[in-house]
Amino acid sequence: MRFEILGSLRITDADEVFTISAPKVECLLAAMLVRAGNVISTDQLCSEIWRDDPPRRATATLHVYISQLRKTLKGPSRAKGPIVTRFPGYVLELGGEHTLDAHDFQRLAQQGRAAARAGRHAEVSALCGQALALWRGTVLGELRGGDIVDEFATWAEETRLECVELRNEADLALGRHRELVGPLYALVSKHPLIEAFHRQLMLALYRSDRRADALQAFHTVRSALDRELGISPCRQLHELHREILLDSGPALTRAA
Repeated sequence: MRFEILGSLRITDADEVFTISAPKVECLLAAMLVRAGNVISTDQLCSEIWRDDPPRRATATLHVYISQLRKTLKGPSRAKGPIVTRFPGYVLELGGEHTLDAHDFQRLAQQGRAAARAGRHAEVSALCGQALALWRGTVLGELRGGDIVDEFATWAEETRLECVELRNEADLALGRHRELVGPLYALVSKHPLIEAFHRQLMLALYRSDRRADALQAFHTVRSALDRELGISPCRQLHELHREILLDSGPALTRAA
C-alpha cells in the first residue's frame, strides 16, 4: 500500500487507487502520514482535526476515526495495519508493504544536494527531476489549517523550490540554456521575488544570444523588488548585470 501526499491525499493498493471520503478522517490520516514513525498525542490529533473548536466528546470521536482508518488500511487480507496505539496517542508505522511518496522525495532531494556539492551535474539533474516528478499539485491543499500539516506543507514547498533551483543550475552547467528559457520565464512570473530564478533566466538568455532580453530581465526583477519590498537586487544579480553590459566576465561562460 502506497500513500501519496505530494498533492491531494490518495492511497494506491495494487491497481486500485482510492481516497478517504470523510473529511475529518482524511485530516487525521494526513497528520499521521506527515509524522509517520512518530507518536502523535491524542491532544495534538484533536487539535489538528478540530482546530480551536473541538466537540465535547472529541477524544471518544477520535477513537472512532482511528478505528475506521484501521479497517480501511488493514484490508481483508492483512493481519495488521500500520496504525499502532502507543502512549500518549498513536503512530503510523511504514515499512514493508507501506510506503510514502514524501519519503522518496526527501531521499531524492538529499541525494541531489550531495551530487551538487560533488559537481556531478548530470546526476543532479536526474535526481532532482525524479524528485519533482513525484508532485501532483498543491500539497494537501484542502487539509491545511492545522499545525502538523501546515508545517509539512511549508517544508515540502521549500524543498521543491530548492530542487527546481538545483536542477536549473545543473542544466545550465550542462549547456541546456535554450531549453531553460521558457520554464524560467514561467518561474519568475510565479515567484517574482526569488532572485535565484531571475539570475538563472538572465544567464540562460545571455547564453542563448539574447543579451538585450537578459538585460531586460534584470530591470524586471529590480522593479519587482523595489515595488514589493523597497530593496535592490542582491550582489550576484548586480554582478551578472554588469558582466552582461560589458559582454565579458566569468559568470557568463563558466559552469553555473
